[in-house]
Amino acid sequence: MYNVKIPRSEEELQKYFHFRWKILREPFNLPEGSEKDEYESVSEHRMITDNSGRVLAVGRIHLNAPEEAQIKHVAVEKNMRTKGLGKLIIAALEDVARKQGAERIVTNSMETSVEFFRHCGFEIQEQAPKELDKQKRQQMLKRIKDKSALRMHPKWCEELQKTWYETIPITEHMGIKLHQYSGRTLEVRASLNKNINLHGTMFAGSIFSLATLTGWGMIFLQLKQKKLSGEIVLGDGNIHYHKPVTSQPRAVCNIETMSGDYEYLRRGKKCRLNVTVNIQDGDVPVAEFKGIYWIIPEEPSES
Repeated sequence: MYNVKIPRSEEELQKYFHFRWKILREPFNLPEGSEKDEYESVSEHRMITDNSGRVLAVGRIHLNAPEEAQIKHVAVEKNMRTKGLGKLIIAALEDVARKQGAERIVTNSMETSVEFFRHCGFEIQEQAPKELDKQKRQQMLKRIKDKSALRMHPKWCEELQKTWYETIPITEHMGIKLHQYSGRTLEVRASLNKNINLHGTMFAGSIFSLATLTGWGMIFLQLKQKKLSGEIVLGDGNIHYHKPVTSQPRAVCNIETMSGDYEYLRRGKKCRLNVTVNIQDGDVPVAEFKGIYWIIPEEPSES
């Protein structure tokens, strides 16, 4: 039985770094301590152990930029390299990158490990940095997608995402992305790393923006579903913050929390909708937004 875990205690960290040194540095006659670098404190570390606590594989990931993560120092016990532990550690690190909002992962692979990373979904970059060529390393890249995403009416969802990015460019910088749409529920996520304050939590303004955009987006998709059109405007909005967002910002809007009469819009009149959006940090409720939106009917085109 293998366990993927985060080394937390002093003992676990000592085992983690000693294993990294033993596999990656000792063969080159480098001293203990050479296995560490300046990114350790800002990285996420994972290791695989057996039931006795013996370390069998390790790996590390850190962000180069809000949209890019880098994997380094992947090591597997020699007599365990045909057991799939390398792929397991890569999958664990990829999951970290996905939760942090990264869109791609890079790694600087030695020639001997290029095939391994290929099997993990990485591709060699055509133009690797010159310094890597000198070290006989290849820069490899993998683009990541959220496997849990589910989108009904994908064309509408793509149109909504494109509308956000083109009309409100800051949404792209905030890492705001439509995650799921079931027809009755819309979930939108943002990148914590792109909206983090000096306390290590999400800016209150970013939370408010995430909530208002989610409410706006739900109306956009409902109009598509009802074959209606109009300009969506936020009239008023209030948000109550209960807890800070520290890991995974999520905004959820359910059709049951919306109220209003679309019949006004059908008759060419402006329509008022009340919308509630719940903000979660992972699965923990942290804020509630209540907004009043107006849908302004489109002016009839001149014949």
